[in-house]
Amino acid sequence: MRIGEVAARSGASIRSIRYYEECGLLDPVRSGSGQRHYDESSVERVVIIKQLLAAGLGTTAVADVLPCLAEPATQTSSVTARLRVERDRLSVEIAERLATRDALDAIIDAAPPLPR
Repeated sequence: MRIGEVAARSGASIRSIRYYEECGLLDPVRSGSGQRHYDESSVERVVIIKQLLAAGLGTTAVADVLPCLAEPATQTSSVTARLRVERDRLSVEIAERLATRDALDAIIDAAPPLPR
């Protein structure tokens, strides 16, 4: 399939898909005229890449994790250790965001009522 179809089905922009390719996260087949052609599994791969990036992982970490998602037996202790570091970093970030939300709630609750 062409890049536009992968974009439409995965919810990613064409620009993002090209970026994922530049980072080595996707490897489409090129036609003789240089057009990218993706197989069916590319759609799910793009969805997973987007989820990992949204979770706060960088493209280097995503590149380390993707092979393990496809074939868990390929996971190494160094990848597991890296995932633990990423998870712990996210846990700290989540706790900080929750504290910020709670502080905003306290400010909102202390504000005088808005006129109707």
